[in-house]
Amino acid sequence: MSAGTTAAREAGRRVEEALDALAASGDRQAREAAEELVRALMDFYGGGLARIVERIGELPPGADPLARLLDDELVSSLLALHDLHPEDVHTRIARALDAAAQPVEPVGFEEATGTLRLRSAAATESGCGCGSTGDAVRQQVEDAVAAFAPEVTSVELEPAAPQPTLLQIGTRPQTPARVS
Repeated sequence: MSAGTTAAREAGRRVEEALDALAASGDRQAREAAEELVRALMDFYGGGLARIVERIGELPPGADPLARLLDDELVSSLLALHDLHPEDVHTRIARALDAAAQPVEPVGFEEATGTLRLRSAAATESGCGCGSTGDAVRQQVEDAVAAFAPEVTSVELEPAAPQPTLLQIGTRPQTPARVS
């Protein structure tokens, strides 16, 4: 029996023991909440496994299966959650920003605090009425980053860098010379 199989069986045994202990405690509400939590986790991991099978099944001949899996938010989040993701956090942040498709550029990521600093592009500050307000942009980026890089715990959106003002310089109009 492999180490992975043994670990999975041990985890299953621990879940059963915890549920049995809650049932024996007589606290019906706690037992029901725990059972619902187990069902939700099973659905979450079952969805991840289904996505893996689906994504691999869609591969054309010669395609890289890992690349296909890493583009999937659910699979990527499961890999990151268990420290199995083959990409570093900066690569996953870039992948998340691509997925968010918002006009932002990374300024920096502080690993100690989990803070991702971004600069918005000029279009988000223009008030174009297209729904790309700072809060909407931040929310969409936070959603994407949560899937691809859970190490990011907060997103700070800086305003766009000011654009230089174009100064028109021309020659002065010629004035007739004065005679004194």
